[in-house]
Amino acid sequence: MAHSAALLFGLTGVFGALIRADATVITFGRAAFALAALALFALARQRPLLRGLDRYKLCMLVVSGLLLAAHWVSFFVAVKVGGVAMATLGFASFPAFIALLDMLVFRERIGSAEAILLTLVTLGLVLVTPSFDAGEAGTAGLLWGVLSGLMFALLAVANRRAARGMDALGLAFWQNLVVALAVAPFAAASLGAPTRLDWFYLGLLGVFCTGLAHYLFVKSLERLHARSAGMIIALEPVYAIACAWWLFAQQPSARMLAGAALIVSAIVLSARARAPNAVRDA
Repeated sequence: MAHSAALLFGLTGVFGALIRADATVITFGRAAFALAALALFALARQRPLLRGLDRYKLCMLVVSGLLLAAHWVSFFVAVKVGGVAMATLGFASFPAFIALLDMLVFRERIGSAEAILLTLVTLGLVLVTPSFDAGEAGTAGLLWGVLSGLMFALLAVANRRAARGMDALGLAFWQNLVVALAVAPFAAASLGAPTRLDWFYLGLLGVFCTGLAHYLFVKSLERLHARSAGMIIALEPVYAIACAWWLFAQQPSARMLAGAALIVSAIVLSARARAPNAVRDA
């Protein structure tokens, strides 16, 4: 189940490249279809979505939902600007940001494992950067991907508070609702642009790469140790790069592969160091 979830998460960037719409429309469509899938699943399983909600958790859900919206929009901008591989590798820097946020927000000391993690991610990003000109498409896409990783790291921190007393299904539902409401005003003017095929891809993105992928990942935690599942999910960039190579002929260079290996190693190190603290929404 964890490998299936990793593959579906990896396909997120592929669908972002296939859909001929801007990042806000893709984000809105993804959230809307995910909402429908999660609501039907909750109804079928008779899972109350209001359980555990109070004013504080509602505020935290709004904050985390806005961070999720920023994460998705910046990721899809990265895909449009720099391609699937650059977007995914930039996003994969999130464990380094989580380590930094733990130090800055929770006053945790950085140990040797975190120091190695930060070093690996930094070296990996340097290797995959096509040039140090922000105007170059690949570099711009990588920077947007890194911003997406930062937003996801902030989301992870917010989820530590929002998730207390709530199951993963309810958390995912309310966050997707906030995403849909937040981006709707920006996507409204362009909602007529997607073709029927684009809406089909959006449906697949929302139902399978969001709703089903999240469910499979959570279910995998019932049989696997959280660290083991986290290390399997670390294969997401590998699946994304392989799919982009196959579908779009986006062949990675040796330097990019070396940087990707360092970044994936950093994610594996992070997964071994601690259990995942955030609901996976990439």
